[in-house]
Amino acid sequence: MVIGIPKEIMHEERRVSAIPETVKKMIDSGNVVLVESGAGEGAYYPDSLYVDAGAELISDVADLYERADLILKVKEPLFNTQKDIHELDMMHRGQYLITFIHPASPANHEMVNKMARSGVIGLTLDGIPRISRAQSMDALTSMSTCAGYRGIIMAAERLGWFIPPIFSAVGSTKPANVFVVGAGVAGLQAIATAKRLGASVFACDIRPDAVEQATSLGAKIVDMPIPEKIAVAEGGYANPLPDYWILKEREVLFETVKKMDIIFLSALVPGKIAPILITEEMVQNMKPGSVIVDISIDQGGNCEITPPGDISIEHGVSLFGIKNIPGHLPKSSTWMFAKNIFNLVNYLTKDGEIYLDMNDEIVRSILVTDGKNVVHSGALEAMGVK
Repeated sequence: MVIGIPKEIMHEERRVSAIPETVKKMIDSGNVVLVESGAGEGAYYPDSLYVDAGAELISDVADLYERADLILKVKEPLFNTQKDIHELDMMHRGQYLITFIHPASPANHEMVNKMARSGVIGLTLDGIPRISRAQSMDALTSMSTCAGYRGIIMAAERLGWFIPPIFSAVGSTKPANVFVVGAGVAGLQAIATAKRLGASVFACDIRPDAVEQATSLGAKIVDMPIPEKIAVAEGGYANPLPDYWILKEREVLFETVKKMDIIFLSALVPGKIAPILITEEMVQNMKPGSVIVDISIDQGGNCEITPPGDISIEHGVSLFGIKNIPGHLPKSSTWMFAKNIFNLVNYLTKDGEIYLDMNDEIVRSILVTDGKNVVHSGALEAMGVK
């Protein structure tokens, strides 16, 4: 099998889908690995290390796409401005793609449909189920850990005042208020990081177990009025809520939000569009200079006015809609990601080829396009296809 590792082209994306260690393992398993020149430089892996691992360096990424049976990427296919062509237009029918696709996000629907029309078999890393045998493949959890840490650091850099209490000859400052919405992996890391910086940390989640974990890290809990039987899905995930309960959440959040200096948004339902929990009216009521970091933006965002893929100031509040926050921690995030994706490839490979067993929960959860059609249930629901 020929495996292609292109350089990521999203703005300021420094991660890469394979490191020399995992390239060597793939080659030792009998595969040919093509690496685009410079693909690992942003994560501090120079070309020479890939050559030493046995990879073939490719200067023209179009050649890489043409030759590869399987493409491994970090982010979804995008328009390559240097080549003046979309990455999907360099791919071919029957080719496999493993990356973060986020197929339910409205911003990605056109790309997902194009993937199906092109005959590409797309497998999305955000679909990996959180079951014990899939833990080593769970890139979403790994990247959420990075996003929770780095997202708070980015907010701290943007905030125009101290986070910890500061005592000086002219008086003292109060600790900044940080509100973490969604106490999953990213949210818990955000809580821990904000606490280390000296903030007064608040948190909310509709799942009792998540609330308990947030409490154990020292967060003050903002109670959500959602019955557990409505809030919690099988496996401990959050359920998609009916509009009535979303409105109830917003009512509780309204008074809390305007007291906050930093809001970290990470409330997600696996494979679904992110719920809108922070409205524009709430943002209007926040203090000028406050910061919102919305890491749910890959699935549409938790804030109504988060700019997808960008940073903006609205109503005096800085809104971070950056889609590659883990890419701002390139060495650590690449090291984790590359191992996750290698473990998934290894799991899917039978007799030197990718084999998709549709009776396997992991395969069913990650398959987006089957070479002909869009088959991902969350994407089809978001597209309004029954």
